[in-house]
Amino acid sequence: MANKPNDRMKRQDVPKEQKWDLTDLFKTREDWEKELKAVREDLPNVTKFKGDLGNSAKELLECLEAKEKLLERFNLVSMYANLRLSVDNTDTTRQKDASRVSEAQSSVNAELSFVETEIIGLPKDTIDKFIEEEEGLQPFKKFLKDLQDKKPHALSEETEETLAALGSLFSAPYTIYNRGKLSDMQFDPFIDKEGNEIPLSFALYAGKYISSPSKEVRRNSYESFNKTLKQYKHTFAATYATQVNHEVTTARLRNYESAEDMLLQEQQVTKEMYHNQLDVIQEELAPHMRRYADLKKRVLGLDSMTYADLKAPLDPDFKLETSYEEAAETVQEALEIMGSDYMDMIKTALSERWVDYADNVGKSTGAFCSSPYGAHPYVMMTWPDTMRGAFTLAHELGHAGHFYFAGKNQRMTNTRPSRYFIEAPSTMNEMLLGNHLLSNTKDKRTRRWVILQLLGTYYHNFVTHLLEGEFQRRVYNMVENGEPLTASVLSEQKAEALNKFWGDSVEIDEGASLVWMHQPHYYMGLYPYTYSAGLTVSTLVSRDILDEGKPAVERWLDVLKAGGTMEPLELIKKAGVDMSKPDPIREAVAHVGKLIDELEESYDE
Repeated sequence: MANKPNDRMKRQDVPKEQKWDLTDLFKTREDWEKELKAVREDLPNVTKFKGDLGNSAKELLECLEAKEKLLERFNLVSMYANLRLSVDNTDTTRQKDASRVSEAQSSVNAELSFVETEIIGLPKDTIDKFIEEEEGLQPFKKFLKDLQDKKPHALSEETEETLAALGSLFSAPYTIYNRGKLSDMQFDPFIDKEGNEIPLSFALYAGKYISSPSKEVRRNSYESFNKTLKQYKHTFAATYATQVNHEVTTARLRNYESAEDMLLQEQQVTKEMYHNQLDVIQEELAPHMRRYADLKKRVLGLDSMTYADLKAPLDPDFKLETSYEEAAETVQEALEIMGSDYMDMIKTALSERWVDYADNVGKSTGAFCSSPYGAHPYVMMTWPDTMRGAFTLAHELGHAGHFYFAGKNQRMTNTRPSRYFIEAPSTMNEMLLGNHLLSNTKDKRTRRWVILQLLGTYYHNFVTHLLEGEFQRRVYNMVENGEPLTASVLSEQKAEALNKFWGDSVEIDEGASLVWMHQPHYYMGLYPYTYSAGLTVSTLVSRDILDEGKPAVERWLDVLKAGGTMEPLELIKKAGVDMSKPDPIREAVAHVGKLIDELEESYDE
């Protein structure tokens, strides 16, 4: 057997340039600790208004401004602890700091819960009168309206305060899932074709081995990966069941028809919009993706198309630039169409260490962007040594651009739009990157490679996350009907959803049925399906940007700057797309079909 390669780096050994710079939040951990204490001590600046919010418009405004200011500070405190933990989940100090923040969050939420409950309890006429009397309340207008919409589902002030105080317990399933996945799970090394023993982690599997050109690497890493998952399936099933049961119970207590109704109201999305995404894409995209799977099987000469092979590269010998630095340069070139203000932000992000891209022990899997109000965004990813990473980088910088501009143009209360829209600015950048690469090459093989990257984006959002959404829909319906969730039930439902989509094109084995264990998204409400909504929007708007240029760019930047001042349907219409109908979804799916058509033609010539 060949020599074992070096183990993954410990966090302290990661080169500075590969790590983000958290001193922009707090210079030292001691400074953070002082501010955590100070924020808690300053709670009376808000709680002194308790019981008085109906007295006058002036008092309501003063309370809302004091609460917002305190939450701005606490947000920075919370972000610092959680970002530190995300890059090293094995560090006990970081674990403790994140736990302290979580406990503080519950305490702060409980102390401040009176603000929302008192506002919800005020008559609508009183709210309207206050807004008319006090000009300073205008920026809070949507916030106040949204609270009034919750009136039918509000509980007593004492109950709301108790629920808020229990916040850290309600978020425990998410914490337990991540702690088990990132701190406890240990994966056996696997053997590659040459007999080398290769180390395995969640991040390495998802970011590298799953898309390896080597069949042996893909299938052997998949086998070792799932061997460990199986050992945790009963614990993770109980954890997830707790999450779903909590949401279903909460919905009943609040007099919603279902947990779905409760979670969709949060997103300000109709059931029709939700079901359109799940139903239209599954029905109309499945035939295209089956063709894609069949093409891979034929071109790669596979004996069978297993779930482990779905992300296999179609042209494994063809490589473009793969270093982080080169990819960052390409991303900048692709986004120049967005104008100078947007580009200044991108250049700053890449040169001033807003991005953490190292691979080290204990680092969270996947990628994300956190955007603390009053500071700049932070992007976490693990660089995979493939150009696919450029699309991940562009994606997360799309989130960064969104909240950078929202933060510059709105107060904190109005920065966050519905989650339904959140993935549109991120996937927009992937669309622009793909087009940039396509328009700068006449080489047939390069063009084919770029189409494959774009299909990777659609696979991620229209297949992986969309089928997570279908799985969630099944699970919520089961629990609403009193059916218990066990590991076998969850695996059975996941396998059914996968089989329905892929048909006979892909073998769905036991490992595929454990995909419900891969993502933390299940612990974040109805998040997964929104990826497909965002990509639907960005597919159509990116086409407008490429066709119209500056006018479409300016419309899009206005949408980003609007932050959370509009409901998602209205916000997306501002960009030129009407998501109340299934037509945009059909257009986006047809676009994927055309990409697969071109791919098939390139192999048939």
